[in-house]
Amino acid sequence: MPSIFSRIVAGEIPCYKVAETDDFLAFLDVNPIVKGHVLCIPKKEVDYIFDLDDDLFTGLHLFSRKVATALRKVCPCIKVGVAVVGIDVPHTHIHLVPLNNPGDLNFAHHISMQPDEMQALANKIAAQIQ
Repeated sequence: MPSIFSRIVAGEIPCYKVAETDDFLAFLDVNPIVKGHVLCIPKKEVDYIFDLDDDLFTGLHLFSRKVATALRKVCPCIKVGVAVVGIDVPHTHIHLVPLNNPGDLNFAHHISMQPDEMQALANKIAAQIQ
């Protein structure tokens, strides 16, 4: 059975897309821990990040860096934090989280955003992708 992320890639489930290439997709987390929480995934479904082949592993990180650069322009922060947890969804994903305080990278805490806010934010980040 495909992961929820594979279903997003296939267009079966909508997302707030911020960037896409032939191999990768970035979208806002629908259950964000802070405003601007983005997920970067390979389109190929691989459960564990260290099982990615070298090209996908490297490409995912380079893609994530490009997204993080755009994210930092839109969501003022000291740094964009990076986390790979890999427990909730069996599909490799990198969390990009705008950080202003050490406690901002807390997966036990979530914020609520309205769909129109999410779409506007996704559009702003997408517009900054170089």
